[in-house]
Amino acid sequence: MRSFFSSSFLTLVSLVFAVGLFELACRTIVDTGMHYHLEMWKYAVSLKEVADDPAIGHRHKAVSEAHLMGVDVKIIADGLRDRERPDLTEDTVKVLMLGDSITFGWGVPQAETVSARLETLLPQQTGQSFAVINSGVGNYNTAMEVAWFERYGLDHEPDAVVLNVFINDAEITPANTDIHWWDRALYSRVVLFGALDTARRLVFGGVDWKTYYRDLYTPANSGWLTMQSSIARLAELCRENGIPLVLVDYPELREVSPYPFPDVSEKISVAAFEQQTAYISLLPAVENEAPSALWVTEPDPHPNSYANQLFAEYLAPRLGQVLSLANGWSAGDVDDTGAIAP
Repeated sequence: MRSFFSSSFLTLVSLVFAVGLFELACRTIVDTGMHYHLEMWKYAVSLKEVADDPAIGHRHKAVSEAHLMGVDVKIIADGLRDRERPDLTEDTVKVLMLGDSITFGWGVPQAETVSARLETLLPQQTGQSFAVINSGVGNYNTAMEVAWFERYGLDHEPDAVVLNVFINDAEITPANTDIHWWDRALYSRVVLFGALDTARRLVFGGVDWKTYYRDLYTPANSGWLTMQSSIARLAELCRENGIPLVLVDYPELREVSPYPFPDVSEKISVAAFEQQTAYISLLPAVENEAPSALWVTEPDPHPNSYANQLFAEYLAPRLGQVLSLANGWSAGDVDDTGAIAP
């Protein structure tokens, strides 16, 4: 009996030591500051909290900061990755950008996001002063963005709203709960489950990413139905408040030429047209680029700083044209691949 307990104790000690050694390795070797799964986990732990409205799901913690995916991220008092603007004049045009991690600027310095670049570029198109407010939150879908806008966005008194859409926005809203202590503390848990998920996909197969995205947009998919109703709700809110609304469609960057999802883009554009909302596709901004040149890292196809630059430079004149038409300003010429308005 004593031998059994001694053996069990040694096994337990060995297991604890092995787990501790693995945790140490994850913190000192695996964690390079650019490990996608670890950085997304740090983002969730450091900068997010559960929202009191389940339709919103989660939100940023006010006045928080972290170093994520190689860049500093600062969240200001109103829970946005933006800068404080205490001195806006009455003639400043406020554009509110709704979106997910792409709008947020995952892996991109704040000053190099599409929102920040537009704030510099739009005045060149219209002669107006602009404040482009970045309300992007990682892991949001369109339904969550519209719920956030209805609860908080109107308080910003925007003069225009841009709904930035990505192909995964037709996913259903996840149930968000507080993160358990072990999920907050253990790097090894994130690395292990990430590796197991990858191994499962390699060994047992599964739906490839193209099929997964396309299946989100089948007519009966609940996420797609919710996305369409959310776009309609946002359009209604904007009409009621006299706010121009523009839908901007960001391409999936793993393949851009030929682009594998023209059918999905068509469905999103139709959803915009049905609500009498201007639609702008950003695929032409990057379709002649090598996809990997647009990514934050090789396994992470979020748009990097260069892709954000291309998007902003393509979007600025087209968005400027739409806003000029809505407000009676003059704007620079845009070629025939510009903004599509109903």
